[in-house]
Amino acid sequence: MNIILLGPPGAGKGTQASRLVESRGMVQLSTGDMLRAAVKAGTPVGLQAKALMEAGALVPDEVVSGIIGEALDALAPDTGVIFDGYPRTEAQAHSLDAILEQRSRSLDHVVELEVNEDALVERITGRFTCASCGEGYHDIFKAPKAEGVCDKCGGTEFKRRPDDNEETVRTRMTEYRAKTAPILPIYEARGIVSRVDGMADMDDVSVAIAAILDGDAT
Repeated sequence: MNIILLGPPGAGKGTQASRLVESRGMVQLSTGDMLRAAVKAGTPVGLQAKALMEAGALVPDEVVSGIIGEALDALAPDTGVIFDGYPRTEAQAHSLDAILEQRSRSLDHVVELEVNEDALVERITGRFTCASCGEGYHDIFKAPKAEGVCDKCGGTEFKRRPDDNEETVRTRMTEYRAKTAPILPIYEARGIVSRVDGMADMDDVSVAIAAILDGDAT
């Protein structure tokens, strides 16, 4: 099974992709990770990408498509794939069709994690972690039991990501909508788009995604 998992930063897409990898043996193909891996491995497409990146140029669609093709060729034909960060444009959506068809694969589902923007801002801007052990906390949803002391290691130093602020989060949301708007109608016309409440409990989101993939969703 091959799926596209969509969702803005903070929607829980990474968590759900990791769960699918663990529970179903699927492989998550992230274009950014694949580009870096191809460059490091020195594959033909990776060398092409490296030259472009070193020149400060954007990596064109055909190079990204080549890297996705290389990644798929390295997998067993029956290995399920989660596409992350691709496609982002109509042209890339059509390129993905060709890539899959050439390898006797097809796209089965496009799953979008829907979020409430204001709630997502609250979710992200309230996040912080223990500087010692990395345990995650939240101002509202998961404060340390003893104020200023990590539950896990007893550390007293905490940190927040500098980009976890309202302006950045809302900018990410705008960018996400701009990137997904061109591709969703393509897949909606095929009847393969499903939406899940990304603001629900993580386990509930996992159950909803499983129901979609297993054909049990109502």
